Amino acid sequence: MKIAFIVGEFPLLSESFILNQIAGLIDRGHEVHIYAIKGPPKDCPKVHPIVKDYGLIEKTTYGTPVPPRNFLPRLGNGLKLLVKSGQVDSLRWLRLVNVFKFGREAASLRLLYQGLPFLDCPRYDIIHAQFGGWGTLALRLRDLGLLQGKLITHFRGRDISVHLRQKGNHIYDDLLKRGEFFLTNCDFFCQRILKLGCSENKILIHGSAIDCDKFRFTPRTIPADGAIRVATIGRLSEKKGIEYCIRAMASLVQKYPNIELKIIGEGPLRGHFEQLIQELNAANFIKLLGWKTQAEIIEILDDCHLFLAPSVTAQDGDQDAPVNTLKEAMAMGLPVISTWHGGIPELVENGVSGYLVPERDADAIADKLALLIDNADHWSAMGKAGRQKVNALYDLNTLNDELITIYQSILAAHSRKTIPAPQSAITDISEAISLS
Repeated sequence: MKIAFIVGEFPLLSESFILNQIAGLIDRGHEVHIYAIKGPPKDCPKVHPIVKDYGLIEKTTYGTPVPPRNFLPRLGNGLKLLVKSGQVDSLRWLRLVNVFKFGREAASLRLLYQGLPFLDCPRYDIIHAQFGGWGTLALRLRDLGLLQGKLITHFRGRDISVHLRQKGNHIYDDLLKRGEFFLTNCDFFCQRILKLGCSENKILIHGSAIDCDKFRFTPRTIPADGAIRVATIGRLSEKKGIEYCIRAMASLVQKYPNIELKIIGEGPLRGHFEQLIQELNAANFIKLLGWKTQAEIIEILDDCHLFLAPSVTAQDGDQDAPVNTLKEAMAMGLPVISTWHGGIPELVENGVSGYLVPERDADAIADKLALLIDNADHWSAMGKAGRQKVNALYDLNTLNDELITIYQSILAAHSRKTIPAPQSAITDISEAISLS
């Protein structure tokens, strides 16, 4: 199959789930092209090894820069980009500035900037749009005749939380009606999409996979030196709830002087966290480590005993699915503390592989940390339960095989001009997307 991935920035270290899908498709003999609408990442110097190993930069067509705010510079820059594209004579670009059909979107030249990378793209079997917004764009480009193939849109979190609050519940009406198929990374978001009017025949839960073989399981025990090392990983943004990790750890240091917290990630709240750590006199045992590669993260987690992932619903409505870094920690055998939030309870079984606490509750995090520290004999069983859960639901090879089956079933169903049959589970994809 020839497959187009439509993404925003690429490659992002935080979106290893997309890299895992692309690598899995290539390993299975399929041709993948990547279209990064927003260009390369601007604030992450680290690169996932999959990018180099599979030559993904060479397979990527990058979108044009963000257009200037003022119209005349935007027009001039757009013309330069159009000439550079070598598509002036084809006149296909005129479709992108049809103000009679597309109104403000065309008049502002936004559609021209977004559509330029697709003026000379081939026909695809599958167009896989990662996140709902890029699915909407892909549908528009297909209407313009610039993109051809069956459209699958993968909803993942922000697109089905923040964007609904900002744009309203009808933002995806056309996409849900005319897109061929939809995937979500958890049942929490699947139910939300169904409430928006998506047909049950056109959607499946397909989780974000991790390569469990790369995350070696090790039962956790109290170390000889008594130092309890705790980790959390995530963008330093409101949604990840890292402030509550900091406050919880600071409240425990008097009782447990040998604890320390390692925070992996970068983001807009770094300055705020640095100040908070200083105010709490916690600099000696709470460390901001910045971005790390996957190999560096594995090395750090190997040396840790407990893991925190206290996601919260951000003020703009942003919510999380089951977090990949949480899966990785569980795969390595770390007992975890997370929150009753989004799709996370689908991954973490409260009291089995760790604990779930209410959002924004530093005291509850501290209580559960103390409970774990005081009952270290439970760590091994919790770690084993977590590893088993991740293996069962998020194994890379299983989910990549499932993705191929989804693609093939959609192509087969539509080639026979049929509608996929209803489904109640994702255990048999071929049966779920079959002829009536």
